[in-house]
Amino acid sequence: MSVKLGIPSKGRLMQDTLDWFAERGVKIERTGTDREYAGRVIGVEGVELVLLAAGEIPRELAAGRITLGVTGSDVVQEKVARWESKIKPLASLGFGKADLILAVPKTWSDVETLDDFDAVAESFRQTHGFRLRIATKYHRLVRAHLKAAGVAGYQLIDSQGATEGTVANLTAEAIADITSTGATLDANHLKIIGDVMHQSQATLFRSMGASLNDPDVANLKAMLETLGLAQD
Repeated sequence: MSVKLGIPSKGRLMQDTLDWFAERGVKIERTGTDREYAGRVIGVEGVELVLLAAGEIPRELAAGRITLGVTGSDVVQEKVARWESKIKPLASLGFGKADLILAVPKTWSDVETLDDFDAVAESFRQTHGFRLRIATKYHRLVRAHLKAAGVAGYQLIDSQGATEGTVANLTAEAIADITSTGATLDANHLKIIGDVMHQSQATLFRSMGASLNDPDVANLKAMLETLGLAQD
């Protein structure tokens, strides 16, 4: 057995993660070639590195197959039902920040709030005979946010890429997506309405279901102390 740390396997998120740990005395080192998903953790005992796609980390945490994991808070909350009972956030890492927002065409000049959107959605259904479509890959988060706001007259359609283009392509009337600067929204003639649904950033999470023996518990405690993270 060992404490397993899952981190993103590539891209800016991986590099920022490596830097964050290194600044706190824990060095994570890739081994082999860039095509090999292998590496090691230096500076603490009994910690095994697991390189994963950021979207896979929530599943592995929830299942208890990794002890710690770094991924976006939006991904955890979207992919894991009742995530609070399975995964515990330990630290916000200060990078990978983005907001989950609802956006509509700029030509909808009289739509600024969710109440406005709700009224337009109802009118759209009566006119066209089907519900207004929101393109997104964040079904769980969007549905929860709109339900809390009392918005019901819509349907979610799945979009795993180029979501901002779905309105121009006439496959959706609105979108719900992650944005950092808003530049892509602006380029596609979209505007944000209502409040931010979720403010996401890279976060270090702990699995509540990972099986740990006594040495594992001691190694986990030592690692978290090295990172400056106090535990109960």
